[in-house]
Amino acid sequence: MPELPEVEVTRRGVAPHVEGRTVRNVVLRREGLRWPFPAALPQLLAGRKVLSTGRRGKYLLVHFEHGTLIIHLGMSGHLRVMDTGLEAEKHDHFDLEVEGQDGQGPQVLRMKDPRRFGAVLWHDAADGELEHHVLLRELGVEPLESGFSGKLLYDQTRQRSVSVKQALMAGDIVVGVGNIYASESLFRAGINPKTPAKRISLARYEKLAQAVREILAEAIVQGGSTLRDFISVNGQSGYFQQTYFVYDRAGVPCRVCAAPIRQIKQGQRSTFYCVNCQK
Repeated sequence: MPELPEVEVTRRGVAPHVEGRTVRNVVLRREGLRWPFPAALPQLLAGRKVLSTGRRGKYLLVHFEHGTLIIHLGMSGHLRVMDTGLEAEKHDHFDLEVEGQDGQGPQVLRMKDPRRFGAVLWHDAADGELEHHVLLRELGVEPLESGFSGKLLYDQTRQRSVSVKQALMAGDIVVGVGNIYASESLFRAGINPKTPAKRISLARYEKLAQAVREILAEAIVQGGSTLRDFISVNGQSGYFQQTYFVYDRAGVPCRVCAAPIRQIKQGQRSTFYCVNCQK
């Protein structure tokens, strides 16, 4: 599943092609994906200008004056920007066509989602603040913004007996730290992923918060990771997976101490760690 860096890479790729442009047409090629497409979405958006793009956790946001389009890439979805007139392929379920601008012709933001676990939803401004949307209101702080800190992690885990990795991925404290980046961040911070969250000290949580920020920022710069079907809007895959220290390296020597990387299951997800480097 595309994680926060992949969604942020997608947002940055999409933004220059849609921000400030007027929607010409919306094409829906099925009734919906994980949830039904909003009723009358073409009528809602045609003739309206895209004000800006944003991201909340793993949700891509396209802001209009009268509301916000909420896009989730699901397990296998991705967005591509292309010229109009290109024939849709299998699993191309959603098109947002925008007017040309600054010498460019009209373009299409097209969503492909083979497994159909993604979503394209609409939050009308008349329904209240976007942050109160049912999919967004329980999300934790953004890890790359000032509200995220080791003290936050420490304060919010004093009563949590689950493992630190599971607490990090839960999404209610900090949002968007998925399986890959949680494993890599815990390695960089030197923390065993099995340790109960409430047993981690403030000093170690400060190291973890810094590691999360660094890992996510590095992944964004490198275009994210190659996660099965994920590719960026220009058709290229990310390169962060080439620098993994533990994720998906079970049995391979640790890059630091040469001990074999171990793999376990936590909450039905694979966890990778080094028993020597992570205490």
